[in-house]
Amino acid sequence: MKIRNIQGLFCYRGFHDFNHTGVEWCADHHLASLLHKSLLFLSLIHSHSFTHSVPYLVPMYALTFILLAQALERVSSQQIYDIWQTSWDQSKLFSGVGTGNPINFTSATAASTTANIIVDDSTVYQTIDGFGGSMTDASALLLSSLKSTNSENYATLMSRMWDPTDGEEGAGLSYIRVPIGANDFSATTWTILSTTLLSRISISRRLLPYVFDVMSDILAINSALKIHLLPWSPPRWMKTGDAMNGGSLSTDMVQYYATYLFKAVEAWDAKGFPVYAVSIQNEVLNSNPTYPTALFTPAVEGQVGTMLRTLLNSSSLSAVKIIGYEHNWNDATTYPVELMEVAESAFDGVAFHCYGGTVDEQSDFYALYPSKEIYFTECSGTPGTDWWTDIKYSMNTLWIGGLANWARTGLMWNIAEDEAALPLLPTANDCVDGCRGIVTINTNGTYVLNQEFYGLAQASKAIIPKDVGGPFGQRIENTVEGSADWALIVGSYMTGRVSSTSNRYSLVVLNWDDSSATGTVTPVSVPATIEFRGVRASYTFPVGVTTLTWYAEAE
Repeated sequence: MKIRNIQGLFCYRGFHDFNHTGVEWCADHHLASLLHKSLLFLSLIHSHSFTHSVPYLVPMYALTFILLAQALERVSSQQIYDIWQTSWDQSKLFSGVGTGNPINFTSATAASTTANIIVDDSTVYQTIDGFGGSMTDASALLLSSLKSTNSENYATLMSRMWDPTDGEEGAGLSYIRVPIGANDFSATTWTILSTTLLSRISISRRLLPYVFDVMSDILAINSALKIHLLPWSPPRWMKTGDAMNGGSLSTDMVQYYATYLFKAVEAWDAKGFPVYAVSIQNEVLNSNPTYPTALFTPAVEGQVGTMLRTLLNSSSLSAVKIIGYEHNWNDATTYPVELMEVAESAFDGVAFHCYGGTVDEQSDFYALYPSKEIYFTECSGTPGTDWWTDIKYSMNTLWIGGLANWARTGLMWNIAEDEAALPLLPTANDCVDGCRGIVTINTNGTYVLNQEFYGLAQASKAIIPKDVGGPFGQRIENTVEGSADWALIVGSYMTGRVSSTSNRYSLVVLNWDDSSATGTVTPVSVPATIEFRGVRASYTFPVGVTTLTWYAEAE
């Protein structure tokens, strides 16, 4: 064992295990004594003759390991170990980046004049519930088919997308919207209830068996998964015009529809899929007649929400959240506000889509109703667009910008599509240029993770629970100072712990300094410092997306 001093840190060169794998731990002077004594005692009691001659000391061997583990956990505080990157040129794709030795926060590190990221964990904002997409019939069908034709690829893909294991290559996506009945990405128009008898609701009919199969596989990988149910249309017999496509809910069917939604939540829960949230209707202002849609006024949606809240509260499902609106940013201060005016107590929050308006309009709604939760639940990529341009948009606007504007979730539209952006309801006239999924599953049993995945993965890695059963991350305050402050778009997050007093702190950083005067891509790395509780760590951010973490005692 060798001890040396590096920038005021006492560093121990010892052995990771008894096969003499070398490793170095660094500690400040407060921890040096505990670490040093633990290592010396461990070396002493590991002696074969000593432990055999004094058997009663063997329990101390285990105790020393516990002390050493505690010391090492504290030692790792305020040291950056885990770094994940996606580069602008795709040379790194959600790849773990080794740093050799950990990057230390020290008081001796001067603030970068180029970019100093100041993280303030005393200012805590909303909890982030997760990232993901929608399990449409099309997505479930493609995933189920991949499972049948190439089970190895299926297992690899599912792990990459949903595995939340710390330090592993899984993105830990953890939030899925599931349609109640048909939508534009269904093979046919169908509903879970084709008669007026609400007791005859069946969620196991037609296309749904493979939805349950795939959802079961995901839940087995990620037990922290949140499921959000919502319909694209009420059953046709509840609507004006007696059709799933277009129209609106008949005024005399409000109680029926609330019961219909309650029965759907109840049925999913009975099959072992706890429902986190339910929305009254997808895109309440969309009446496209070529696929299942329905118009809802704030008054009618409020009536349904109020009745549904009563049903949920009178059952064992009172924790299920009710989310309203589910439509574009550009009406953020009209429809959602009117909905709150008529039924504020029934709704936990509202959800937004990206197809109109700007993300900062989420904050306009928040300013009026700060006690209500905001969800971002849908945006779709389009085949043939520029990969790096899409990454910049999604990180700046959705996965960092959306959360900075109070969103608790970040979701794309279809989880999976094939190479032709299918299956699609034959009559549907939307997505005429294709709606790209998070993953493309090819008909030959291969798959391609699209740019949507890499943005989601970088963001998700920062907020997934550190411990099994632990909390998700919370957004905390940060500012960027320096001559290149414009080049870095930064999200900062704090994740509490179950098995430790040390919180995890994470940054998600987009460096988009990529253009020269000629308009060609000229990537410029940004040398930066990260300032936290009065100490700083130095790191140079390449052009692309970087997610990094460190640990510190909770305050």
